[in-house]
Amino acid sequence: FFILMASFGELAKQDPKVEETPKADAENVVEEESTATFEPKVQLAEVDVVNGEEDEEIMFQIRAKLFVFGETMLDKGTGNKTWRERGVGDVKLLKHKEFGKIRLLMRQDKTMKVIVNHVVDPRITLEPNAGSDKSWVWSAFDFSEGELEETVFAMRFGDAEKAGNFKKEFEKAKEHMAKELAGDDTEDTGAGDEAAEALKGLSTGKKEGEEDDTKKEGEE
Repeated sequence: FFILMASFGELAKQDPKVEETPKADAENVVEEESTATFEPKVQLAEVDVVNGEEDEEIMFQIRAKLFVFGETMLDKGTGNKTWRERGVGDVKLLKHKEFGKIRLLMRQDKTMKVIVNHVVDPRITLEPNAGSDKSWVWSAFDFSEGELEETVFAMRFGDAEKAGNFKKEFEKAKEHMAKELAGDDTEDTGAGDEAAEALKGLSTGKKEGEEDDTKKEGEE
């Protein structure tokens, strides 16, 4: 028994023999490159992304955070209105290359969802928000949800300088739109004269001396 234990002890002390690849043979080993090819199961074709801004040029662009004043989903129909954040992203003043009209457009970061989209109406007035020098409040007929809805907005910028730049460019856009609308009225003068001639022989059904309470567009 002791003789066997001694024999095992001697074997344990010996270094195990490891067959090594000769150096020369190792240097001659060439790695084989895989020539297998894998075809995708679904072929995806390139698609041109259309965002509706292709016919417009960017007059001004800046980052901001947008808020709206209105009812939440839970308060729908209650009349309880509060300020809520709509998103952060780049707000743009876009001018149509053919018609010259300017609109305000803002998309939410990452999702690119439109969160404000309205024409720059010359009657819009930017008011300071709670006395802050880096945010503005205004109301407009917004089309971001697919239908016109009068909405009260608040937009906050990084600092007072950026807020001032936005207002400066917005006022320029208002001046441009006022001229565009005045030009449209001038161009429509001929058609208006023809319409007036056609209406001479028509009666409104009102008695003589009774005032017409229909308001002309733009008198409100």
